[in-house]
Amino acid sequence: MNLEHLKTFHTVALKKNFSQTAKTLHISQPSVSLQIRQLEEYLGVTLFKRTTKSVYLTPAGELLLESAENILKQVNDTKKSIEKLSQKTSGNLIIGASLTIGEYILPYLLAEFSRKYPNIKLELKFYNSQQIIEKLNDKQIHLGFIESMISYPEFTQKAFLQDELVIIASCDKSTLQGENGYISTSKLFSLPFISREEGSGTRQVIEEKLQHNNLNPSKLNVILELENTESIKSAVESGMGISIISRAAIQKEIRLNTLKPLRIVDINLTRSLYTIFKDYDLSLPGETFQSFVVDYYRNENSIPFSYDHI
Repeated sequence: MNLEHLKTFHTVALKKNFSQTAKTLHISQPSVSLQIRQLEEYLGVTLFKRTTKSVYLTPAGELLLESAENILKQVNDTKKSIEKLSQKTSGNLIIGASLTIGEYILPYLLAEFSRKYPNIKLELKFYNSQQIIEKLNDKQIHLGFIESMISYPEFTQKAFLQDELVIIASCDKSTLQGENGYISTSKLFSLPFISREEGSGTRQVIEEKLQHNNLNPSKLNVILELENTESIKSAVESGMGISIISRAAIQKEIRLNTLKPLRIVDINLTRSLYTIFKDYDLSLPGETFQSFVVDYYRNENSIPFSYDHI
């Protein structure tokens, strides 16, 4: 059985589209069709049902998909084991991270990792959680860092750090006076609110936490949606309204006394941050960095910021 044909089959099975598979694998659509046909001829079965609008796996295709993921993982694991024999980990690693993780957490780790593994070339790109899934699927990044658990069974997700979301308000405005660092839910829903965009992991966590406490996130008084944490902080500092972001993102503003962090009465906004990847696709540099991050926080047990301001 041709390994490249198996990889193409696996991609078609996930994408359910021949043209998208061709784009992901950087080959022509006729090449995708030819490889699938050759694989079907080799196995003597039909793997896909094709319509004008979609592609579906046959029972034989479903069976092969289960085996394909195991085979590809074994091949990838073997390749990494052979690379480890050189005792010199090298290569390129493209990381996709959410804004919060990429701007306020990973830079410290990237610097330390580069000192330990100077032969790995690192590239960090910023996306929201949904975009990271898309980039991983399209093989445009090797490893992702997201702010919430996402239900995609083809991905492996590993928590590496506990983070807390907090209400932020301008220190120069008197519209929000917290008692002992807390505000009520009624106050939260009555004040102008600046939200992250749809697809943001932070927004997903906020909505899930509110719903878990029988609160409707659509009732928030949203006056503005922004895709950038720094823009949200600037808007809040100007007195436009309040927002909810990671405590890791406001350490400088706390020191400068421009933003005030507050918790919500009886609501815990603690969340886990995750690495996300495909077991059968993760390269040795990706596996090395993923393990480095998990081990770092397992040993340190905190993020590199002080949280003694609430």
